[in-house]
Parts: sequence; C-alpha cells; structure tokens
Amino acid sequence: MDINFRMMTPDDKDEVLTMMRTFYASPALYTNGSEEIFRNDFNNCVNDSPYLEGYIFESDGCICGYSMIAKSFSTEFGKPCIWIEDIYLKESSRGMGIGEQFFDFLEKRYTDVIFRLEAEKDNAPAVRLYQKKGYEVMPYLEMKK
Repeated sequence: MDINFRMMTPDDKDEVLTMMRTFYASPALYTNGSEEIFRNDFNNCVNDSPYLEGYIFESDGCICGYSMIAKSFSTEFGKPCIWIEDIYLKESSRGMGIGEQFFDFLEKRYTDVIFRLEAEKDNAPAVRLYQKKGYEVMPYLEMKK
C-alpha cells in the first residue's frame, strides 16, 4: 500500500475529529476525551504549536488515519523526547503495515531523540507493533493532577 504521511491542515478538521471520537471511545484508551479536548488538540496541531504536531495518513487521496506527537525534553535520557500521543488507523486500514511505516517515518524525521508512548495493556495488536519497533515496557507508575 502506497502511504503518504503529511502534516494536518485546517481542511482535515471534520475527518480528524470523527477519527478522534472513534479512537477515544475505544478500549485503546483509558479516558474518553471530550469535544473541547478534541477541538483544542486539533487546533494546536494546525496552529504552529511548538508542542504538538498532527499527521495525516493518506492512501490514494483518502485519509486512513492520523497521529499526534508532543515534543518535550527528557532529563532522564538527556535529550529531546517525542511522545507519540495518538496513533489511529481506520479499521479498514489496519494490518497493512501503515503503523510500522509511520514509526519508520518518525525515526527518519527525528534523530537523536527518545521516543515514548503509552498503551493499554489489553491492546495486544498495538503492543505487538510497538515491541516489534523496539519499544520496551517501562516500569513506571504514571501520575497526573
């Protein structure tokens, strides 16, 4: 499958928000999000935020998925950190190697960084992909306020 990864644009809003609603309602995430969060995330992706980038996955002119990555710095590893926040493929596009291609794309785009992501333990297909791409389970207890 010939896939193109490109930056999100304002024209992608309706389709990205639809994919976000589906993704956040799935068992792949702990939280369900909200319309306010979805709009805020999308707007930050297309408004030159220094912290968040949004990518569209396209094949033959059709959108088949999206990803959002957040940028930070890891004092633990002493280098910039790319957090893969969202990675979503429409059901009809799963199992075709697109996720694997996206990880390769990110590794070419960002060098000398640490990549991090979170996954639900029960999301076996995603965990298999991440481990195949060299991601290791970290023994952290994540906390938020």
